[in-house]
Amino acid sequence: MQGEEKKGKVKKGWLAVLVGDEQQHGAGFRRFVIPIAYLYHPLFRRLLEAARDAYGYHSSGPLRLPCSVDEFLRLRALVERDTSAVHSSSHRVHLAPCTRAKVMS
Repeated sequence: MQGEEKKGKVKKGWLAVLVGDEQQHGAGFRRFVIPIAYLYHPLFRRLLEAARDAYGYHSSGPLRLPCSVDEFLRLRALVERDTSAVHSSSHRVHLAPCTRAKVMS
């Protein structure tokens, strides 16, 4: 899949993130690689705020995002849909707001 890559170097313009919810019994984190441009999308900005609240500003290694993998995949699909809609038409797609780190579709 495009957003998932083996551990190692990340191409310029992309960012490795770890996705998972520590409260899910031992589910751990899963690594994804996303375009840096996603970080400017309003839905991702809310997720970044949740990450700041959960983990603080300083961490070693990839950015950790406090949501389930399923929630992250829904968020990523919404951002990709919004991005492709903006590039293919003159109007923007309205996305439902994200509550905490939850994605509402």
